[in-house]
Amino acid sequence: MHNIVRNFLNIETQLKSLKDVSKIKKLPKIIAVSKTFNLETISPLIEYGHKDFGENKVQEALDKWSEIKKKNSNIKLHMIGKLQTNKVKFAVKIFDYIHSVDSKKLAKKIADEQLKINKDIKLFIQINIGNENQKSGIQSIEAENLISFCKALNLNVVGLMCIPPFSIDSSKYFDKMYKLNRLYNFEELSMGMSSDFLKATEFNATYLRIGSSIFGKRT
Repeated sequence: MHNIVRNFLNIETQLKSLKDVSKIKKLPKIIAVSKTFNLETISPLIEYGHKDFGENKVQEALDKWSEIKKKNSNIKLHMIGKLQTNKVKFAVKIFDYIHSVDSKKLAKKIADEQLKINKDIKLFIQINIGNENQKSGIQSIEAENLISFCKALNLNVVGLMCIPPFSIDSSKYFDKMYKLNRLYNFEELSMGMSSDFLKATEFNATYLRIGSSIFGKRT
């Protein structure tokens, strides 16, 4: 068995063990964050049958995944990085999920571009849950307004997403996100990375964005 597949299965085992001793209703899906890794590195996980992969740059995703997605329609590609409006027309062609919607301008552009190609992309509203100036996302109090705007455009908003502050216990931020997600009756919640995916799972994350724990450290 390839090391990358072994790493992936180890994460699944940890999640199943957590579910056995907690009140988690269902296991979250793992987005294998493949940004910066080449196809040779990613291929063992594709061949194993994993479906969800994450990228944070549109051009890299197009270069890496266009041909693979033509051959394997089961693969779902997630945009997890900040999306510039001038890249949206390319992003909607390759991505199935966008986790980083953080403005009305971006939402309107997504609505316009996906209408042109008759595609329904699943979207997450990114919340800057730690109120950090250097991070993307909207403030919690702005969520209702942006969600309403997206719904008026018939966008398929499925949940909220966050990247909590580093080097701090994520629990209080994940708790806030869980409660906010419930407030808007969303079924999906995108939070948790290699360093805190178990904690995120305890707070009912439904999508985990895990890269280095699967593929190793980036160079």
